[in-house]
Amino acid sequence: MAKNEIVYVEISFLSHATEDPAKVLAAAHNIIPLEHIKDVAISKKTLKGEYGNPIVFYEAKIKDPEVAEALLRNVGISLSPFDRETLLRELRLRLTKGNLYLRLDKQAACKGIMRLCLADPIRLRVKFRTSKIEEITEITRRLGMVP
Repeated sequence: MAKNEIVYVEISFLSHATEDPAKVLAAAHNIIPLEHIKDVAISKKTLKGEYGNPIVFYEAKIKDPEVAEALLRNVGISLSPFDRETLLRELRLRLTKGNLYLRLDKQAACKGIMRLCLADPIRLRVKFRTSKIEEITEITRRLGMVP
C-alpha cells in the first residue's frame, strides 16, 4: 500500500440511557484490532436527549496510518461477502470529498460481528488523501473491504 493513503479514521457512537456503556464501549473495541486497542484513545462526552435522558457520545480519531489501516483491514475481513458487495455497489453514495462513511451495527459488534446497518450504528469516517472514486475503490479493495 502506498504511504499514507489514509489521512485518518474517525469512530463515533452513542450509548443511550437504556444501554450498558461498558458493553457499547466493548462493541467499539471489537472493531479495533486487539494489538492496537491501547493506541486508540476514545473520548466521551455526556449529553442530554430530547426528554432529558442521558446519552454518552464516544469519539476517537486515528491518525496513525498503521493503526488506521489495521482497523480497516479488520473491518474488511469481518464483513460478510454480501456486505462487501453492498459496500462496493454503494461506494459512490458513501463518498463525499474523499471521505468514506460507514455505519456498523452496534448490537452485532457486541458479539464481534461486523455488519453494515442504518440505525443506531458505530460510525466510521475514513478520510483518504484522494477523492477519486477509482483510487478509493482500489485502496478499499487492497484492504479487503470490497471484492
